[in-house]
Order: sequence, then structure tokens, then C-alpha cells
Amino acid sequence: MAGLDLSSVLAFALKQKASDVHLKAGMPPILRLNGQLAPIKNHERLLPVEVANTALAIMNETQKETFRTTHQVDLAYSVPGLGRFRVNIFNQRGAAGIVFRVIPMKILSFEELHLPPIFHTIAEEIRGLILVTGVTGSGKSTTLASIIDYINNKRSAHIISIEDPIEFLHKDKFCLINQREVGFDTIGFAEALRGALRQDPDIIMVGEMRDKETIETALTAAETGHLVLSTLHTIDAVETINRIVTTFPPYQQKQIRIQLASVVRGIISQRLIATSDGTTRVPAMEILRTTARVRECIEDKEKTKGLFDAISKGHSTYGMQTFDQSILSLMKKGFISYEEALRQSSNPADFELKVQGITSTGDVEWEDFESSTEEAEAKEKDNGIERF
Repeated sequence: MAGLDLSSVLAFALKQKASDVHLKAGMPPILRLNGQLAPIKNHERLLPVEVANTALAIMNETQKETFRTTHQVDLAYSVPGLGRFRVNIFNQRGAAGIVFRVIPMKILSFEELHLPPIFHTIAEEIRGLILVTGVTGSGKSTTLASIIDYINNKRSAHIISIEDPIEFLHKDKFCLINQREVGFDTIGFAEALRGALRQDPDIIMVGEMRDKETIETALTAAETGHLVLSTLHTIDAVETINRIVTTFPPYQQKQIRIQLASVVRGIISQRLIATSDGTTRVPAMEILRTTARVRECIEDKEKTKGLFDAISKGHSTYGMQTFDQSILSLMKKGFISYEEALRQSSNPADFELKVQGITSTGDVEWEDFESSTEEAEAKEKDNGIERF
């Protein structure tokens, strides 16, 4: 493959089921396949001018000005008949670099994404705050899109999304959906969120809670009867609560904890794990739902670390699960290997003991998790839902 034909590179990436495409001067195009980076074989190394010209070709004048000013810019890029991509263009060592994130054209259902049955209950909340968290590339946007699509197929509501950039495109079904892009349809997240409160929304989706003002407005929106969905780059529920609280000055933190405890309906933290056959990845998820004990843990700084224990004991009654419980379930269903499960587990020593069947103090919670998971799957089959 000679030179840089962007459409051909992106088409090849989609054919290979890559999640990302990296363009860097001095290297051939590099794909991320099931979490691993791999160069396109037999492709020439890219010249700085090729990457720079590609960047200029996909930016409009506003984006070019942003790039000149800040040396980086986010945008959405579409290729007719091919697909949509979330793009970040940046400077590195004096040359342009580009990363394309593949946005699937089809929004997958909970079952197609292998999400736990409790997602149906979470998506049926009518008010409060639901957060999807995880590191970059862990599938947060995909999960949020699936939740929005589920609501869109189930009930009548006005949904406003605020995104940077717009990723998944939603068609109006039972819901009226307005998607606003930062930089085009609005100045920023906080401004759009304040405006959304005057636009008669039932549900507000904020692409990311990046700053104090956005978090503050999101909490107010959730308090006033709206359902607010958003994301954070945090790894679990405890870090999520602490990240939100410490965004505010110390004198406000107690009040923020009280607000959070009253509005949080769910915190979903996820990681993507390679399947046994190496063809794709499946999500392992920590899921927190609000209970009296969870509210107490959020309100009291000294008790926040107790959220993990509340989650591990809350599966049979509330559908909660820890990462290790989720990973064990994926392994038992044959999605992932034992070696990968052990590597990805939060506590490998305890996980290994459990798999070997050695009694430990946590066995009651594990047994409750296994039995309730089997019950949930049986109910799904009774309702005509087949797990993958």
C-alpha cells in the first residue's frame, strides 16, 4: 500500500474490526485490534506532509483555528458508505498526529453487548444520575448509546445530548432526541447543560463531566426531576465519588456528598477484556445501585471505602456486582480464559482461591452472586432473551 489514501486505510481498519487508527509521521498507519497495536503490513511509512495534509483536509475553518490556537482539536468525521469516526488531531514533536476512533453505525442492544440483566432496570429510571466510568477506550460511549437506544424504544421522552463531538447518531423513535455538539451547537458543556434545563428535557446526556460547573449543574438537573446520564474517567465507584467531591472546595464537599447520595441511581464502571478466541472484547463491569447503605457510604467520607463491600453483598437483592464477580461470570460462560480472568481481576489471590474452590470469608457473597446470576439468566430465557 503506497502513500496515504485515507479512505482505503479506514476501510481496511473497519474490515479488520479495529477500534482505532493512528497516523504518525515516520510510521505506517497503526491499528488497535482487540486492545493491541499493530501496523498495517506493507504500508509505506507516512511522511510529515502526508499527515499534515490529511489533518487539514478533514478540518473545517473553525477547527483549523482551534488547532492553530490550542495545538489539538476533537471532531467527528464521516465517510459516505463507510462509517463515522471520532477524531483527535494533535501536535507532537513539531508534526501533526491523528487518531481515529471507530464509531459503529449500529447501536447494539444490551444483549448484544453482553451487559448484565440489571441494565434493563437501570435504563428504566426516570430521574436521578447514572454515571458510566472507565479509562479511555473502555466502551463508555457505546454503553451510553445502548441505554439511550433502549429508552428510545420503550417510552416517550425528550432527550437532549451534549457531546464533543457527536458520536452515535440517534433517530427519533418513541423519543424526541436533540443532539448538540460542543463547538458547533454550543460553546461548552456547562453552557449547554444550563440551557437544557430550559428546553423541557426529560433526559439529559452529558458526554463528559469535565469541570466543577458542569458537575454542579448536572447535580442540580438530577435533583429537579431529570434523568442525567454522563461519563467520568474513573476506574470504580469509590474513585468516582471521590473525584466528584474533590472537584469542589473543602467547604462545599459535605453538601456535595449529600447531593450525590440523594441523586445517584447507578455507577457503572467498565473494562474491556479480550475473549478466549481473540476475536473481540467483552465488558467486565462493576455496578453500583443506590441503597440506604450506599447513600450512607457516599455521605460519610470515612465510610466511602465501604462501597466495595456494599457492592459485593448487593447482587442477589439489587443486581450489583464487583469487577471480580463480573470477571468470574464471564469466565464461567466461556467468554474469557482463566489466565486472562486472573490477570484482569482486582484481587488475583482471592480470585484464584475462589476458582480453586477453597473456602474463604467472602464465599457467602460469591455463592449469592452465582445463584442470583443463574436465576437472572433463567428469567431472560423465559422472556425469550438468548444470551450470547
